[in-house]
Amino acid sequence: MNTTIEAKHRIQREESAGYDHKIIDYIHRASATGLYEIRGLGAKRKVPHFDDLVFLGASMSRYPLEGYREKCVTRTVLGTRYAKKPVELAIPITIAGMSFGSLSANVKEALGRAASDTGTSTTTGDGGMTPEERQSSKTLVYQCLPSRYGFNPDDVRKADAIEMVIGQGAKPGGGGMLLGQKINPRVASMRVLPEGVDQRSACRHPDWTGPDDLAIKIKELREITDWEIPIYVKIGATRTFHDVKLAVHSGADVIVLDGMQGGTAATQSVFIEHVGIPTLGALRQAVDALEDLNMKDEVQLIVSGGIRTGADVAKALAMGADAVSIGQGMLVALGCNSDTYIQNGAHHSAAEGYEKIGTAAGFCHHCHTGLCPVGVTTQDRELEQRLDPEVGARRARNYLRTLNMELTTIARACGKQNVHHLEREDLVALSVEAAAMARVPLAGTDWTPGANGDL
Repeated sequence: MNTTIEAKHRIQREESAGYDHKIIDYIHRASATGLYEIRGLGAKRKVPHFDDLVFLGASMSRYPLEGYREKCVTRTVLGTRYAKKPVELAIPITIAGMSFGSLSANVKEALGRAASDTGTSTTTGDGGMTPEERQSSKTLVYQCLPSRYGFNPDDVRKADAIEMVIGQGAKPGGGGMLLGQKINPRVASMRVLPEGVDQRSACRHPDWTGPDDLAIKIKELREITDWEIPIYVKIGATRTFHDVKLAVHSGADVIVLDGMQGGTAATQSVFIEHVGIPTLGALRQAVDALEDLNMKDEVQLIVSGGIRTGADVAKALAMGADAVSIGQGMLVALGCNSDTYIQNGAHHSAAEGYEKIGTAAGFCHHCHTGLCPVGVTTQDRELEQRLDPEVGARRARNYLRTLNMELTTIARACGKQNVHHLEREDLVALSVEAAAMARVPLAGTDWTPGANGDL
């Protein structure tokens, strides 16, 4: 083939930036079906992230701590503003709200066991509290969502904290979805729904339209629980600075901030990829809001959405979070997107299950189908047995312990005896975008884009 023909061939095979294969597939699917895509997990697009930050370890100007001889404290207390009994955790890493319905009962039990073994909390998610989850979880946060599915004042009194969910990072401004194939008799009974019928939750709470109404609702919950347990308010990352301030004025003990990298069991892809802002930028705004109100030490901040590693945890704490919450990472720890599952002590291939739903291990985002090949996001009687609670608890426990070891390793390297002493001064950014969002200097310079109006 001569040079002219080669050049022509390359031009003919060149993909358009505006109409690449993903956009072409999207238009073909939309025009063929008249439907939008629904899927699980979180955003797939690359956005500025904690990966774009690095720590300045101690050397001459600061002394590092010796890991085998000098302690590094991880104890975390949440809800000190009004609650008589704040939540006390051994580590600043919590398990995010994921519902029974979205996840199987076995998974909820496994997560509860892992949280109890590592001294942290887990969260109910939508649809109410299962006995397995309450019994296995030493510290359990009870979510109150707009749907109010399964909401039970008696269960509220059994909880160790309450989380009022205003929004979720994967779909701020949108309600939850649970497709009919996951609504088995037990789920239907708990949520008072017909079996096998798709469920779409409300996008806002039915009995309030703003922060004044939220303040009333929070006081009602405090009266139900005799002001004993903390009230969290969870927001999806959008207008974060103002939303955090309003949540504080409404009486929240703890703010839970969920960035756009946060996952979901099922929602429209257009929400996941195009609504909300990255966790990195939202976290900075949330801390600014708390500092502006002089409430940084009185109201605690939990951040979620794309937290996967101990380094991510350390960076979130350094930027001003008091704790993190992890959802997708916990599911992966349980076996999500693994090519095998463990049943009756033996490893089995999950390849056939992935093929049935048109995907493969490592690429699956089909949580909404209820046909999870490894038994995590399913209500199918046979599939859910692929996740043994004991095996799942061990894997989740190992993951949490690894994250905490990585967190303390970084803290010691920065000369900190307490992980909560990590600070923005310990960080620099590898890109201009991340530097501007996190408001830390660009690595190798003293320039912080956007600081003091400097562009």
